[in-house]
Amino acid sequence: MSGHSKWSTIKHKKGATDAKRGKIFTKLIKEITIAARMGGGEIDANPRLRTAVQAAKSENMPKDNIERAIKKGTGDLEGVNYEEATFEGYGPGGAAVLIESLSDNRNRTVADIRHIFSKCAGNLGENGCVSYLFDQKGYIVVEKSAVDEDTLMEITLDAGAEDMREDGDNFEIITDPADFEAVKTAVDEAEIPCIASEVTMLPQTNTDLQGKQAEQMMRLMEMLDDCDDVQKVYTNADIPDEFV
Repeated sequence: MSGHSKWSTIKHKKGATDAKRGKIFTKLIKEITIAARMGGGEIDANPRLRTAVQAAKSENMPKDNIERAIKKGTGDLEGVNYEEATFEGYGPGGAAVLIESLSDNRNRTVADIRHIFSKCAGNLGENGCVSYLFDQKGYIVVEKSAVDEDTLMEITLDAGAEDMREDGDNFEIITDPADFEAVKTAVDEAEIPCIASEVTMLPQTNTDLQGKQAEQMMRLMEMLDDCDDVQKVYTNADIPDEFV
């Protein structure tokens, strides 16, 4: 696992069971709801909602589920009041971990996340302890077998991408968050399949992990991802492929 190949790409490689899909739907519904609450229910006028709906559609979420989540966010249907929070900490070997959560009970969320860190040789830290190690970027991953490198580079750079680089069997496309939609649209219109696409937090530097620390880090990331209140998890850990 390259340090640039983020947890979303690993999850795709590992596949999703039905139980996992249920958790994915829960997280997506929360994101749609809060996006609609903060920016309104008009998809075309709300970039965050538009991105959330696109993510839900890519997971084959039924249209009715998406519409209900939007209505809960706008107040047209009664729903849970979620609070956004970011948590930061250190995993095995001092690897940085950044967590985005949506919860209706912050005390429960803090306790759950602290417990997960403690079980996996990590520590929950103070706000600001690792966030400076990450940059918010648009991130699109395309398998090398899906498209010629020169073709993909021309399409993405013309659409506003900052960079395109190789990572094993994949091409990674990096954009400014404001240009993510335009670049993703260009890739879609060229009928090039993506294995990951999101606005995310990319690490500036990587922390190499081996052996037991790599195993513990994978367990930490999986347990955090399974936590109902956790929306997204980011790390700068560089984990060898044999542990993925």
